[in-house]
Amino acid sequence: MNTTDNPFCADVAPDWQGLLRCLRRDGTPDRVYFIELLIDEEVKMAVAERFGLMAGVDPNDPHYELQREWRVQRFLGYDYVRCGLDDVELPMDFLCATDTAGLQREGGRKYVDEHAGPITSRDAFERYPWPNPQQRTLDKLAWFQENLPKNMCVVAQGGFAHFAENLSFLMGYETLCYALFDNRELVAAIAGRLIDMYKVLVRRILAFDRVKIVWGSDDMGFRSGTLISPDDLREFVLPGHKAMAEAAHAAGCPYLMHSCGKLDAIMDDLLDDVRIDSLHSFEDTIKTVEETKEKYGDRIAVLGGIDVDFLCRSDEAAIRRRTRTTLERCHPGGGYCLGTGNSVANFVPLDNYLVMLDEGRRYSGTGG
Repeated sequence: MNTTDNPFCADVAPDWQGLLRCLRRDGTPDRVYFIELLIDEEVKMAVAERFGLMAGVDPNDPHYELQREWRVQRFLGYDYVRCGLDDVELPMDFLCATDTAGLQREGGRKYVDEHAGPITSRDAFERYPWPNPQQRTLDKLAWFQENLPKNMCVVAQGGFAHFAENLSFLMGYETLCYALFDNRELVAAIAGRLIDMYKVLVRRILAFDRVKIVWGSDDMGFRSGTLISPDDLREFVLPGHKAMAEAAHAAGCPYLMHSCGKLDAIMDDLLDDVRIDSLHSFEDTIKTVEETKEKYGDRIAVLGGIDVDFLCRSDEAAIRRRTRTTLERCHPGGGYCLGTGNSVANFVPLDNYLVMLDEGRRYSGTGG
């Protein structure tokens, strides 16, 4: 691929209304829509620099990064920007390792301690500096409300709806597993606090009418099953997502669900009780997006599915074949957006990612 010219065969005009129709399975779209849970900052910076997307924008502009966000998203073919809270992280116990990715992350790669987190007892729960959800700032969202191009929308994501993840992060996965046996009251207390906090946050986010989609991101599984039992998910995690979905639906927004892992044991709950509108995160060794579209495509949209490991290891011809095959099986009828199986991490070769997007632009929508 020529890395100095536009890498795409054709331009894509943003159309957030078309994206919504696609997510709602309102017939076969006339073009392919793209979606990603996350694009790492290192990737977005590399795209902006390689293709001169910030030419003419003052680097000292206080909103320079927000300008870059919508310009990169529009250039890549997305109909939205992703935005949530400005200060998204609860205080956690992080560890750090050297980042060996091609687009290396300054300061290394953070991860949580799976043995013990900041809340391992009731006393620690009471002492924990729980943030006031009314005081969390939404300045970035307010800027997009006024300045985002009119043919783009905001996907609300970031800083809320992390129920299973934050139970594990706050306690430590090992501590959580023990507590599910001998200290369920503590688990219930943390889960209840998260639900109460996130209800307030999603209500504040949905007050912005440029928000058209709500995306909950909450890893609940691994390769062969759920990280805690399905019954425990039903008690401590899924009620939170049901509350998020109800708030989104009341505002006329679909509720998208990202979760890694094998979720077969709770799929009926997600569909019938939580009432998700789409499912994201697919790994070929668990279940492919094509299989999921065939099984559930009459009830929800399916998103992404180009396996990240495949995208990292394959050449251009293989990526184009895989992308085309996935579109041929998933695009008809709507309810499918092209993207990776998980996210565009900084270890994904940039040219491979751009090839996937270019092949999506080449697809006519009718298999031609």
